[in-house]
Amino acid sequence: MTQTEGDLRSRTFSWSDPMLNAEQLGRRSGLELLQAMQRGELPAPPIMHLLGTGRLDAEEGRVTVTLEPQEYHYNPLGTVHGGVLATLLDTATGCAVHTTLPAGVGYTTLDLTTKFLRPASIASGVLTCEGTVLSKGRRTALAQAQITDGRGALIAHATSTCMLFDMP
Repeated sequence: MTQTEGDLRSRTFSWSDPMLNAEQLGRRSGLELLQAMQRGELPAPPIMHLLGTGRLDAEEGRVTVTLEPQEYHYNPLGTVHGGVLATLLDTATGCAVHTTLPAGVGYTTLDLTTKFLRPASIASGVLTCEGTVLSKGRRTALAQAQITDGRGALIAHATSTCMLFDMP
């Protein structure tokens, strides 16, 4: 089977300079930074545009991100690629940790343990990913996230350890 021009689809997106947000790390707490993005005062990071995510809601220790599955998220089986779901889980766990950090403190993901429970597709409706902080110490934080579909069925779950560090 060969692909015809009628089968081709395209997608275009744009993003703002990611350094606009990075410059705020020493000036705002993680929660303040994410809430400024939520209000539209600061641009969303480029990955949010690449994935085509919906809203991001942030409060102390908790973040919710939405994603409406599209064809460009699909793997060869016709379902949302696990890497897309893992990126959503990593975003929610990392941002949940970020909401607990003061200005001048950064984080990076050390590990992400993911369990995929059922496939997601356009028919799943809007996916909601909620991340929460389970424990935070001086140098590491543990968070979890879960993705549910439009009917509330659990799609995937993850835990993540983040390393915390002072920003230069």
